[in-house]
This record gives sequence, structure tokens and C-alpha cells, in this order.
Amino acid sequence: MSDDTPFSSTRISRRALLAGAASIPLLAALNAPAIAQSLPTAVVNTTGLAVTDDTVKVGILHSVTGTMSISETGSVQAEKLAIEQINASGGILGRKIEVIQEDGASDWPTFAEKAKKLLVEDKVASVFGCWTSASRKAVLPVFEQYNGMLYYPTFYEGLEESPNVIYTGQEATQQILAGIDWVVKEKGAKSFYLLGSDYIWPRTSNKIARKHIEKLGLQVVGEEYYPLGHTQFNSVINKIKLKKPDVIYAIVVGGSNVAFYKQLKAAGIDMTKEKPLLLTISVTEDEILGIGGEKMVGAYAAMKYFQSLPNDNNKAFVAEFKKMWGDNIVIGDVTQAAYLGPWLWKAAVEKAGSFDIDKIRAASPGIELTTAPEGYVKIHENHHLWSKTRIGHARADGQYDLVYETAELMEPDPFPEGYQ
Repeated sequence: MSDDTPFSSTRISRRALLAGAASIPLLAALNAPAIAQSLPTAVVNTTGLAVTDDTVKVGILHSVTGTMSISETGSVQAEKLAIEQINASGGILGRKIEVIQEDGASDWPTFAEKAKKLLVEDKVASVFGCWTSASRKAVLPVFEQYNGMLYYPTFYEGLEESPNVIYTGQEATQQILAGIDWVVKEKGAKSFYLLGSDYIWPRTSNKIARKHIEKLGLQVVGEEYYPLGHTQFNSVINKIKLKKPDVIYAIVVGGSNVAFYKQLKAAGIDMTKEKPLLLTISVTEDEILGIGGEKMVGAYAAMKYFQSLPNDNNKAFVAEFKKMWGDNIVIGDVTQAAYLGPWLWKAAVEKAGSFDIDKIRAASPGIELTTAPEGYVKIHENHHLWSKTRIGHARADGQYDLVYETAELMEPDPFPEGYQ
């Protein structure tokens, strides 16, 4: 990725948000000619999608308002960056991508309504969107009814496989089980306090975590949930101090993180001492931007991507992201996974020689990105990605130091035996 890559859009700084098959090298493709020449629209679009001889319309559906905007704005930025880069490299089947963006507004019925609009009225060829599992569950029947394709970027609880979704984040075996195994082996953890926001992903994730902890012969000493947007955590923090768990296993989501970590620090819990150790699967660099790095120092996170990854692909990606969105921007796990969505879709379209959803679905398994910022990914037959598990240690500057990663890619297994 060169520093002089052209962009057609104006750079916009991020708003403050405290309220076996085809291989498409992401970075090398930017300065390469379009892989496939323009084909007649009647050939590449047989199902009435918004495809002309010159353009193809796609949807972006995330929360840019409400409690989830702290997390989802990065996904919007990543998807727009990928689309800008694809257009700069010649587009897709000779066509430039046009974006129709909708705001899910941190409200699950709104997500379903906007998904239907994008598919039925706008007839977009694909949608990049959602963050919470609640929003994904809300739109899933819409995508299956109207045969759309959703590229979903968030790490999630698994226990799902849809022909109409490509899951670019990790499922439970790649994040939850692997993260717990690490903290038990490397830190000698024996007791856990499970804490989460009150909706499907944290509850299901903690159900899986509890099963795994108990299978290991270890103990869960507490488990509590609070509504999205909740800001009063002093009561549960006092319970944690009384129970003295080895690990606070935190799955607090969105803007609530700002209050939780502020109150945790105010209560005298110094995460650098690791008594208790805090392990999160929900706080990326995007959330730390709102929380404040000084309140997160010493925490651990189980993810597949951190902005600080030292590989050349990632260094180039971070530079281009900052070039488009501002030097003070940060990039978290879900943001990087969102960036993969347009590139995976491009690869599937060009492999299939068509924008038709059924043909893209058939073409997707086996597609790989050899120069993804996280390193390398490949679409499994179950529509999830092979990827590595990594553990990061939070620094005062809001970044994570990489302290562990799996030697090999982990095969996705959204329905692990014994955890359903």
C-alpha cells in the first residue's frame, strides 16, 4: 500500500463519541489493474440488483448514534476505506462501488427495518454491517427471506451458521475458549467473576465460558449482567472485591465501558497488579479511546487483531487508515475485521464473475486474503474465517502489547461439541 494511493473522498476526522480458491492481496491490489474486465450487466446481474454498466451499490449498516456508536464508528470507517481502495484500484468487475449508509441507532428493530430497506428498496448487492449479536439476530431473517449477503465483523458467541452471512470476526472457540486456556495456563487462574452487558452475546459467551471453566475443574464465583448504556457499577465492583476472584472476565459493551473502568479504578482495583487480573473480550482500541488508556493499563484482551501488530501488512494498513481518518484515530479488532468484508466480497464476485448472491455464496469458501492486516485469513465452508488467537496487554497510551498468539491458524468451529 503506497502513501500516494488516490482517494476520491474528503478526509473526515472521527467525531467524539462519548454519548482453496481465489486470493486477492489487499495491499498489492491497490496499485494493480482491475483483476476482471467489465462484463455485460445482463451477465453479472441476473437477479435485479442495483448494478449498472458503471456502478454497483452496497449497504453499510452500523450504529453511528446511541450507546454502540463508540464501537461501531470504526467499522464504518474501515469499510469506507476498503471501498475507496477498491475503487482506486479499478473497482469490481469494471464497476465503481457506491455506498448507501443507514444508521442502526443502537436499536435492534431499527436494524431490521434498515436491512429490509437496503435489500428491498435499494437492492444493494451486499451489506457490511451490524456489531452486536442482537442486531445480527434482528436482521438475519431479513437477509434469509430476501436472499441478501451480510458481512458481519464482530467476534461473537458462535452457535450460528447462515448461508447469507460471512462472519469475519472470531467465534467462541477462537476467542473465549482459547483466551481462558491462556489465562489458566500462563497465570494460574482458578476462580472467575463473569460480568457482561445484558443481551445475547455476553450471556451466551459467559454460558460457554462457564462450561469451559467448570470442565477445567475451576470455579465461577459470580456472574452479573447490566443493560446496555448502564453507568452504575459500584455495587458489582464491591461484590468482586469481596469474592476476590483470580480473574474478572469482562464482557461489558459499548459506552458502558467508560463508566465501568472509571469506577473500577476509583475503587482501588489496580489492574497492573493482576489481583484480580482482568481479561476482556469486548474492549478494543476503539473503546479505549473513549475509556482513556490510563484506566485500562494492565488489563488483558483476547482478540485476533491489535493495532500494534508488527507485520508489514498491518503497518501499511494503519498508515492508510490514519491518512484517511486522521492521525489520532485508533483501530480495534472489529474495525480490522470490518475492513476485510469488502475485500472478501470483491474476491467472491470476481471468482464467480457475477454479483448474484447465490453465485457469490458458492464462490466464497476457500477464498483467502494473504495480505490481510492481521496476517492471513481464509473463508471456511461454514462461512467463518480461519484466524489466529492473540492476547494483548493494555498500555497507558491506549494500545495493546502482543503477549501471546497461537502458532497456527485456528479452524472455526461455531458449534463446538459440549458447549451448545
